[in-house]
Amino acid sequence: MTTAPLSTHFIEALAELDDPRSRSCPFPLDELMFAALCSVSSGADSWVSVTDWAELQIDWLRQHLPYANGIASHDTFGRVFSLLDPHQFERFFVRWMQHLCPALTGELIAIDGKSLRGSHDGGTRMTHLVSAWHHARGLVLGQVKTAAKSNEITAIPELVAALQIQGAILTLDAMGCQHAVVDAIVAKPADYIIAVKNNQPTLAQAIEGLFEANDRGELEQALPQVTVVDKGHGRIETRQCVVAHDVSALGEVAAQWRGMRSVGRIRSTREIVNGRAKGEAATEWRYYISSTQLSPERFEAAVRAHWGIENQCHWVLDMTFSEDDCRIRVGDGAENFAILRRMSLNLLKQEKSRKTSLNIKRQKAAWSPKYLETVLGISPK
Repeated sequence: MTTAPLSTHFIEALAELDDPRSRSCPFPLDELMFAALCSVSSGADSWVSVTDWAELQIDWLRQHLPYANGIASHDTFGRVFSLLDPHQFERFFVRWMQHLCPALTGELIAIDGKSLRGSHDGGTRMTHLVSAWHHARGLVLGQVKTAAKSNEITAIPELVAALQIQGAILTLDAMGCQHAVVDAIVAKPADYIIAVKNNQPTLAQAIEGLFEANDRGELEQALPQVTVVDKGHGRIETRQCVVAHDVSALGEVAAQWRGMRSVGRIRSTREIVNGRAKGEAATEWRYYISSTQLSPERFEAAVRAHWGIENQCHWVLDMTFSEDDCRIRVGDGAENFAILRRMSLNLLKQEKSRKTSLNIKRQKAAWSPKYLETVLGISPK
């Protein structure tokens, strides 16, 4: 299916956002928003650098919006984005992404949380966000901030409800192993693969018992399994994945989890083959519930793909966009600036004219307005 450029109608769609200022201002919201996104895509990591970049590129910006009163001060940027309704901005972000990923049937979507460590200040609680990551496309589909006195357990159903993920397979760590989360996913409808730990002790014990019975040869038919070996970075990792499609042996425990049709176990052994710790090995057992009935090969690949949100999203946001170092913390500024980063991350990842790092792409966008237009998917004027 052919999809529209990521920023299709972006400038026009900015009119959907409500200006948080109560009176007419010389710097319209769409101009502030466009300058902010362009500057973050070009390497800006603070409101001061946003303003500096925009002032240098004022002639180019005026090719797309009037900027009749020039560029606002960094204080104005900071004040407006601290007041901007983040829930409305998040909904805008989600709708924007739907133009690029209109159909997600069978796709793997990882959901995980990340704290903005620089947003913490004395008694101010650091901002924590839950994001949805499209594994195959390498894109953030949406994010939700956790409530002030809550955590990911309440934020995940809210994020799931906001996304158009019908037919997708959502992967979550053990924090997401909650009845409310499972219910929200099945209601879309979508599928899930969720890690199980001792936060659900009855479920965990029942699943462990099933696989232990398989290990002892007590089941009528041995469960299918696959072994995958990866070598690199001075170590060998061996992962054995076993999947049970018949969950009747779990009894009433299985019935308590809506849509559950299979359970899986992965035994991961890591052996160090180089360096001073050569020969050391560690084994970890991980258990999962799922509403799908995948082969062991596909189940193991889906579980492994989940960690892409850590390596390709969260790590990149910290290393390339300096997210944890950002000291924006007034009002809703931290959350709104985080949305700008994720929009920029998506834009830069979708620009594939040359295979290079995101750091280099941000530099090129800063150096060349023509290249920035390519990143944004907009036509020069």
